[in-house]
Amino acid sequence: MSETWKTTPMPAVAYLKSLPIDDDESLLDVELPVPQPGPHDLLVQVEAIAVNPVDYKVRQGNDPGGEPKVLGWDAAGTVVAVGEQVELFEVGDEVFYAGAIDRPGTNSRFHAVDERIVGRKPSTLSFGEAAALPLTSLTAWEGLFERLGLREGASEETGTLLVTAAAGGVGAMVAQLARALTGLTVIGTASRPETVEFARRMGVTHVVDHHRPLPEQVAEVAPGGVDHIFGTAGTDRNLAAYAEILKPFGQLLAIDDFGPVEIGLLKSKSISFHWELMFTRSLYRTPDQAAQHHILNRIATLVDEGVLRTTATRDLGTINAAHLREAHRVLESGATIGKVTLTGF
Repeated sequence: MSETWKTTPMPAVAYLKSLPIDDDESLLDVELPVPQPGPHDLLVQVEAIAVNPVDYKVRQGNDPGGEPKVLGWDAAGTVVAVGEQVELFEVGDEVFYAGAIDRPGTNSRFHAVDERIVGRKPSTLSFGEAAALPLTSLTAWEGLFERLGLREGASEETGTLLVTAAAGGVGAMVAQLARALTGLTVIGTASRPETVEFARRMGVTHVVDHHRPLPEQVAEVAPGGVDHIFGTAGTDRNLAAYAEILKPFGQLLAIDDFGPVEIGLLKSKSISFHWELMFTRSLYRTPDQAAQHHILNRIATLVDEGVLRTTATRDLGTINAAHLREAHRVLESGATIGKVTLTGF
């Protein structure tokens, strides 16, 4: 491989100010210096990215004041350089990861990322198929096995899990992991024929419509209530319904953003509430950051064994501003199935 990349500005997509996505200047093609890897960093040549709601939420709510800010928190690519303290990877390794929210994003030809939050790319997937997985897999895994305390591989651990927006990126991974690695019965919410079909392919046993009252529908398939709820959207709107649906001592986990809620609704049943944000480890530099390296490697193994599948459903072409504006538009519509990816520069 030619090493001109070391001195040549790299292509990237950035924004200079918060604008509606229909504005041609909401995301721009720019050239930036190639980042220099820190002691624990890998420098990755990015081959594919996926787009998540966090991308447009940051673009909408954080004005960079005219300085180019690169978004993107899912990538797959090849290691081209390593920091002096790197131990887990070598130049030439193919990797996938979700990055850190307080560092420049992955919408650039080269990207520096801490090796401790990086996993080996599944060998059976293309770069685009692999890029769809890291952020949602980490969110689902941490939520199920760390926040909710479920045990991986405990097929004897019975109960019922309700996951909202089961055809979305996170919901689809929650459904796959719960179906494959626990003994839980998985109920998922979906409302359109195509989302219902996708949710079932991802491991959902029973589907309920989130546009209709949930308690009556859930009672038809789980008369005694559910043990766990993995809330990916609408937690504030559905809190009263969740309090009704959950069994005594049940657990509610949320990943979505919302304002004040009447948390006292959960008290009479001693329901516990959990937050999950997969950026917490990297944001606070916790001593166990490398847990994400191990989780992603485990995900890669499960994919290569045929236990899990990619959630990539639509690739919009090469990584440039026009295609990323379209990706943001698609996600902002709220009707996305699985994950949207972009491949190559």
